[in-house]
Amino acid sequence: MKCRRRAAQSTMRWLRLATFEPMTRLALWAAALWWSSLGLIGFLVVPLLFARLPTPAMAGNMAGGLFQAQTWISLLCGLVLLISAQSRRLVPLALRSPTVFMFITGGMLLALLSEFAVAPHILARENLRLWHGLGSAMFALQFLFVSLVFWKLTPPAPVA
Repeated sequence: MKCRRRAAQSTMRWLRLATFEPMTRLALWAAALWWSSLGLIGFLVVPLLFARLPTPAMAGNMAGGLFQAQTWISLLCGLVLLISAQSRRLVPLALRSPTVFMFITGGMLLALLSEFAVAPHILARENLRLWHGLGSAMFALQFLFVSLVFWKLTPPAPVA
């Protein structure tokens, strides 16, 4: 009974915070945008490009442009999350935890490394299997990091 009451109080506190504090809303929207853009581009749009365009080279060029845009979305959303975490009273404690901070900065770092360290090798067609595998692993790891941040920021389910 005590556990249920405590969970309900935690949920109500979070909902009050999310309802009234713009920084909490902004952080949640930034995490949602980052997570959904990674999922849509990486797991839907790029595979469709390779399935629908006439040559893999055309699909690869288009995918490279999309991943470049994704890098900037990742950096922007990560910066919004880091700035939101600085307003002490206005965001949930989850955003200020060191683990979440590491996931945010790790996701941003992975986006930068993918764009500036891996992508040039893929575009130059150097050892394509190695660099594409490394880029895919970094993308999947970034998606995992952002998923964990988004999970931490979403409110707990209401207790019936």
